[in-house]
Amino acid sequence: MGDIDLNSVRIDKWLWGVRICKTRKVASELCKQHKVLVYGQPVKASREVMPGQVVMVKRDGIEWQYKVIQCLDKRVSAPLSLEYKEDITPKETLERLKIINMDLMPRRPKGSGRPTKKERRTLEKIKEK
Repeated sequence: MGDIDLNSVRIDKWLWGVRICKTRKVASELCKQHKVLVYGQPVKASREVMPGQVVMVKRDGIEWQYKVIQCLDKRVSAPLSLEYKEDITPKETLERLKIINMDLMPRRPKGSGRPTKKERRTLEKIKEK
């Protein structure tokens, strides 16, 4: 897979190939919504990225930052994807993600089973607020 040395590749293909996005369509949609930035500027899905560039992706309420190590035009396994990208998201941002996740999802005690219909409706009302 790493035999062909590419100088640049479309950003939607790269996001999909290194497993940042589940599908190329999702990667393209993120670009259309101006949630993918290169050098602080929103980019189109057809924008070429090269090794050394920093790609910022706005997802899950935070801005993820990745450094392009190598270009690829095919999807690779999760362990192999680490050879093509470097996660340079600041620690403070990741801490904020933990706080966001704790606040959004009310926790049930382990072993308490599935929520009843009444409990589920109460949880949905809490989520709407």
